[in-house]
Amino acid sequence: MKKLKITLNKKILNINKGEKIYKLLENNYIHDEIPITLAKLNNTYYELTDEIKEDGILEWVRTNNTLAMIAYARTLQFVFIKATLDIFNEARINIEHSINKGIFGEVYKLKALNKEDILLIKNRMQEIIKKNIVIEKLEFKKEDAIEIFKKYKMEDKVKLLQNVKVEKVKLYKIEDRYDYFYGDMAYSTGILKYFDVIFYEPGFILSLPSHKNPTIIIPFVQQKQLANVFRETERWLNILDVACVGALNEKLEGKDLTDIIRVSEALHEKKIAQIADMIKDKENIKVVLIAGPSSSGKTTFSKRLSIQLRVNGYMPISVSLDDYFINRENTPLDEEGKPDFESIYTLDLNLFNNHLNKLLLGEEVEIPVYNFKTGSREWHGNKLKLPYNGILVIEGIHALNPKLTEILKEENKFKVYISALTQLNLDNHNRIPTTDVRKVRRIVRDALSRGYNCEKTLEMWPSIKRGEEKNIFIYQEQADIMFNSTLVYEFAILKKYCLNELEKVNKDSIVYYEAKRLIKLLKFFKDLDICRVPENSILREFIGGSCFYNY
Repeated sequence: MKKLKITLNKKILNINKGEKIYKLLENNYIHDEIPITLAKLNNTYYELTDEIKEDGILEWVRTNNTLAMIAYARTLQFVFIKATLDIFNEARINIEHSINKGIFGEVYKLKALNKEDILLIKNRMQEIIKKNIVIEKLEFKKEDAIEIFKKYKMEDKVKLLQNVKVEKVKLYKIEDRYDYFYGDMAYSTGILKYFDVIFYEPGFILSLPSHKNPTIIIPFVQQKQLANVFRETERWLNILDVACVGALNEKLEGKDLTDIIRVSEALHEKKIAQIADMIKDKENIKVVLIAGPSSSGKTTFSKRLSIQLRVNGYMPISVSLDDYFINRENTPLDEEGKPDFESIYTLDLNLFNNHLNKLLLGEEVEIPVYNFKTGSREWHGNKLKLPYNGILVIEGIHALNPKLTEILKEENKFKVYISALTQLNLDNHNRIPTTDVRKVRRIVRDALSRGYNCEKTLEMWPSIKRGEEKNIFIYQEQADIMFNSTLVYEFAILKKYCLNELEKVNKDSIVYYEAKRLIKLLKFFKDLDICRVPENSILREFIGGSCFYNY
C-alpha cells in the first residue's frame, strides 16, 4: 500500500494512503476544552471520517473556527433529533430558524410539546453524548436512501433527493437512526459538551456557544420583533403551500409556477402597504428610516414604500445613504487592518446631517452620487427639496444608528428594519442560513453592477459580517416594524447567475471551500427563467431589469 507523508503538530508521520483522519486524532490528540470537529489538509477542510489521499500539512480545526462551530451545531441537531425520536417515535421535528445565536425548532406530536418533554429530550441527549457514539458516514445509492426515508415517512427528504441529479448520497447514522445533512458533521457525539435546550412555545431553542467563546453557552434573550416575523413567514408559507425546497421544486415544474411568483410578490406588496398605513396613523412623522444588512433589498423596498406613501397622500423624497459614502481610498480599517465597509464612518456624516437639516427646513440641496465601480463620489446636479406634504425616506445599512439622526426627535422618526430574515428549509432537518440568501444576492449583484468577481465578494464577507454584528444587528429590535425581504422562489432565479460566478473560483483560493458549499446548495433548486420576475420585485435589485433604476 502506498505511503503518505503527513506533517501534524510539527511531526512528520508516515501513514497508509486512505487512512481515516480520525485515526490520527486518536493517536495524536492534544487535550483542549475547545472541541475538534474538522480537519484541514493543505488548506482544504475535511470531516474526520474522510480518508487521507495526498501528502501534506494536517491541522485540527476546533470550534473557535466558524466552520467548525457550524459542524458542531449541525451534529448537535442530529443528536436532538435522535433523542426526540427515541422518546416520541412518531414525532416530526422541524429545525426552523436562527434566533439570538440559538436555533428554534418545533416538535409535532399527538400532545403539544411542553417543558417536561424538553427535560426528557435533554436528558436523553446527555446520555447519547456520554456514550461517545461514533457518527457513521455511509454512502448509498440515491434510490436506496429514498427508500430509507420513505420508511421513516419523511416525504420532505424524499422530494428533495428525487430532484437532485446525483447517483449516490451520503447519510449519517447514530446507532439505528439514519439522516441526511447538508454540510460537514463531527465524528462522535462525545465532543458535544456545550449546549442547552429550553422550551420556547410552541417549540424549543437549542442554545449554543459561538466560535468567539466556544465553551460558553450564549444565554437566550427574547427578540419579539423577530419572533413576529417568523410567525408571519409561517403563515405566508401556508398560503403558498410550500414547506421546503422539495415542495417548491414540485410546484416550479407544474402549473403552480405562476401562482407561486404572483402570490409571493403580492404578500410583499400587502405588507409594504400595511407599513405605509402604520406611518400615516402616526402623527408627526417627518423621516422614514430604512436599515438592514448588505443585500437586503433596501433600495427597492424604499421605492415601493414611497409609492404606497403617495397613495396615502404623502410626497416622499428618497435619499440613499450609499450616496454619502466617502471615497473608497479613505475607508476606515477594521481590527484586522482591512477596509471596514460596514462602519458608519464610511459615511460623510457632516454632509448628511447638513443636508438633512436643510431639507427639513424646506431648503434645496444637491445630493451626491456614489460610483461603486470607481469608488468615488460624483456630482450630477441632483437637487432635492421637501414639499409641504413631503416625507423623507432614507435607506442604508446605518439608518437606525442614532448617530445618523441625532438632530431629530424620536417622535419624528419611523424606523423599518429590512433583511432576508428567513429562507425555505432544504428539508425539515436542514435549514438554510439566512446569511446565505444575502451572500448569493451579493455575489450576483457585485458581478453584474459593481465590477467585483465572486472571489473578492466571498473574501470580503467575513469583514461584512463582523461589521453587521457591530453596527447593524444591535439596532434591529429598536425598529417600529421588520420586513422580511426573502422571496420563496429567489434561489431558483439566482442559481444560474451565481453558479456561473462560483465555478470560476480556483481550488487554491482561500474561499474555494465556501464556493463549493454554495454550489452544492444551489444545485438542490430547479432553474427558473429571469423573465418571470416582475420588474418591481426586490429580486430585480440583484439581477437587473428593475423599473426603479438601471445598471
